[in-house]
Amino acid sequence: MKTLMIQGTTSDAGKSTLVAGICRVLYRRGIKVAPFKPQNMALNSAVTIDGGEIGRAQAVQAQACGLAPHTDMNPVLLKPNSDTGCQVIIHGKVVCNLEATGYHAYKPTAMRAVLDSYQRLASQYEYIVVEGAGSPAEINLREGDIANMGFAEAVDCPVLLIADIDRGGVFAHIVGTLALLSASERKRVIGFVINRFRGDIALLQPGLDWLEKETGKPVLGVLPYLHNLHIEAEDGVSKSAAAVSENSIKVVVPVLPHISNHTDFDALRLHPQVDFQFVKMGEAIPTADLIILPGSKNVQGDLEYLRANQWEQALTKHLRYGGKVLGICGGFQMLGNLIHDPHAIEGDAGSCAGFAWLEMETTLMPEKHLAQVRGKLTFADARVSGYEIHMGISTGAALSKPALTINGQPEGAMSQDNQIAGTYVHGLFDHAESCAAWLTWAGLGNTEAQFDYEQLREAGLERLADCVAQYLDWDRLAV
Repeated sequence: MKTLMIQGTTSDAGKSTLVAGICRVLYRRGIKVAPFKPQNMALNSAVTIDGGEIGRAQAVQAQACGLAPHTDMNPVLLKPNSDTGCQVIIHGKVVCNLEATGYHAYKPTAMRAVLDSYQRLASQYEYIVVEGAGSPAEINLREGDIANMGFAEAVDCPVLLIADIDRGGVFAHIVGTLALLSASERKRVIGFVINRFRGDIALLQPGLDWLEKETGKPVLGVLPYLHNLHIEAEDGVSKSAAAVSENSIKVVVPVLPHISNHTDFDALRLHPQVDFQFVKMGEAIPTADLIILPGSKNVQGDLEYLRANQWEQALTKHLRYGGKVLGICGGFQMLGNLIHDPHAIEGDAGSCAGFAWLEMETTLMPEKHLAQVRGKLTFADARVSGYEIHMGISTGAALSKPALTINGQPEGAMSQDNQIAGTYVHGLFDHAESCAAWLTWAGLGNTEAQFDYEQLREAGLERLADCVAQYLDWDRLAV
């Protein structure tokens, strides 16, 4: 069994993408490979085949390996619910909420979970490609580290360091990172990959030569900037969108402070008939055909932000002029009359008023509901599949008119005038049939040839693998 760990000089250096690319190259070669991330901090997550929750990036990497995602691929997931605290998920299940200092004391327990998962994967697969988190040179986080060099040292695996040249300062990032590592950690770094390079490689070569001489370590690849590459994001909200045809509708999604699973909207963002826009708090709220309230890790807090930023008035005007509103998960809960948090799951115990556009109330419960689901839409002859990740139970008269049926059971709600809908199901737009039905409901008069987002996602992995296969020095990498 072999293991290679990818660490980055910064966040968003390209670790997730490089792991996915290497995984797909090895999968093409017939190698039984699995992805692994010891600790992830992200609000984009996925439900696994064993009924747990992991980071979205590891689900994408599992796809690159031809595997169904499993909780062992990301044994520790941290989901921030405030500036200083997070929900701690171990082996796919919520175990507690901790402030930063509390989690530091919890790290030895988390490390045992990490090593247990790693050993299980090591017994099943020929190769494991590991993704680090952030940077290994964060001095304040090095004690008890389980995400970067602490893990690499524990399992004695080599490390490939990736840096993003597009943001500038790439040589300083690499040399500075090495300088902040211990002697044993520096020795563990087998080489560097420079990511997102644009231009003539000949102009970069003197810098590469200097870097190899200065550090005594090889540059094992310079990956070009791949324009219009779509790989689902681990955390950051993408602002890019597809070129839109004349026959299109406008869809707007507010970027909540604790927005979760914003990859729900990738299929819309890239759809040729959707003029899609993420709107940050404080930005002007544009007119739209459809406004979608997304998932949230802190529903009451994000509801307050919406109100403070005039979204309630904008939504009321939008509905008055005939626009459609869809709430997903936390956004669905906001559409009801009240949200109760008796167990102080998202903050202080208590209740808050929702927008009161659907006759229902939601109570947040300690047990998180996790499920992969399949069913049908109630307002169109269309199948739907996706997943549920929520800690709320909603009740009320609005649920007597569901938006979906899951295994023959009602799910979600629609207003009597069909102008407002809500559901706990994520991934509504990932499959062509369901996506087309929702866009028709939102007002798209003539749906052109169905947009196949699943095919686009697979094509992105193939294109990434072609690049990684071409530009990595596989002989020196010895994979």
